[in-house]
Amino acid sequence: MHILSAVGAIGPFFILIPLLGKMKSADDTVLQLHLDTFRSAVRLSKHTGHVLVTTGVLLVWIGGYSWKAPWIVATLIILVSSLYFIARAFSPTIRELRQTGNVPETRAPLLRRLARALYLYLILLFIMMWFMVAKPTFG
Repeated sequence: MHILSAVGAIGPFFILIPLLGKMKSADDTVLQLHLDTFRSAVRLSKHTGHVLVTTGVLLVWIGGYSWKAPWIVATLIILVSSLYFIARAFSPTIRELRQTGNVPETRAPLLRRLARALYLYLILLFIMMWFMVAKPTFG
């Protein structure tokens, strides 16, 4: 369940990469549909993330791991950071694109901001996944 929820939390973001390219030249109606898809993928990832965290807590508890293990502490720090990041990165930019997306001078910088947020968030997710798989001891 934990692995499936990890796939569900990370997977939706990969459909957004090609979608960003299509958003550059989409007319306003199509752009709004793409923004709906983007928002839905972020929402799906958030909800799947709840399952991921819950199963992760259960695995730590059942597996007898210490909450002070370096890989768990590092993951929790990144998790809290990513929660703050996801709340600030996507919704405001999507909202701005909805309002001003049909203006080419406004659309390009907003799409770059959205792309940068997407790639940074994927990096955070992959770092957390590495901690979960490798379980480094840091010393």
